[in-house]
Amino acid sequence: MKSDSDALSVFAPDLFAGKTALVTGGGRGIGKRIALAFAGLGAQVVIAGRNAETLASTSREISDVGARCLALAVNIREVVQVEDMVSKALSEFDVIDFLVNNAGGQFPARPSEITDGGWRAVVDLNLNGTWNMCSRIGPLMAANGFGSIVNIVHIYALERGAPPFAHSGAARAGVVNLTKTLAYHYARKNVRVNAVAPGFVDTTGLREHEFKPLQREDFVSTALTDVPAGRFAEADEVAAITLFLCSPAAAYITGATIVADGALSLGTWTPWMDPEP
Repeated sequence: MKSDSDALSVFAPDLFAGKTALVTGGGRGIGKRIALAFAGLGAQVVIAGRNAETLASTSREISDVGARCLALAVNIREVVQVEDMVSKALSEFDVIDFLVNNAGGQFPARPSEITDGGWRAVVDLNLNGTWNMCSRIGPLMAANGFGSIVNIVHIYALERGAPPFAHSGAARAGVVNLTKTLAYHYARKNVRVNAVAPGFVDTTGLREHEFKPLQREDFVSTALTDVPAGRFAEADEVAAITLFLCSPAAAYITGATIVADGALSLGTWTPWMDPEP
């Protein structure tokens, strides 16, 4: 079931003309839609990710809408790679006006099934990777007296816990707290820091990397039943919220976490797997 409206159609053309946006995890899924949305509204775009092939494909799509794009293969868990990426972005575009920390990932598992290595990998990517980006780019924005950072998390980072994702829930809860803390420190520098917490977003990643490992053929329909809105979100809807938070319309919003889950967090959550006895 699709939404009846184009979420991105409400924005004025060239809203972000002359601005530069950096999107991590920008080669596919939500990150790709965010990058294309910025490009469609006039921004120059830097997309970062670990898969050079998907980055190249998305870069071509961005070029096709007439926007400049710099695609950089980078592992945000590695500080040296992050600093090199920032240096290359500044060399190409002089300034970074918007940062969208979308890169992340997790796998569904009971806490007893998460190894020490699995825990550290997910926390390092989702929490430390976000910190690596914010700690390198936030001060640049503050020095320029302008900027907006948007951290993409999920509803499992919030009050109800993360039954299928102990590792990612804990890491992204840290990102939510970090969002508020950075917002406080950067507010007087005209730099805003917010988060977006989607529920189920209809992407390949959701179906292939989160639902498929459950080996439950009925889980898509079960998940849909749990969403009071009766449908999954579209990636463009998450992109629209992200762009709103970077727009002048959100100039007085900072430190907020916008929940976009079709009321999923207000209803019943069907267990992804049976809890341990």
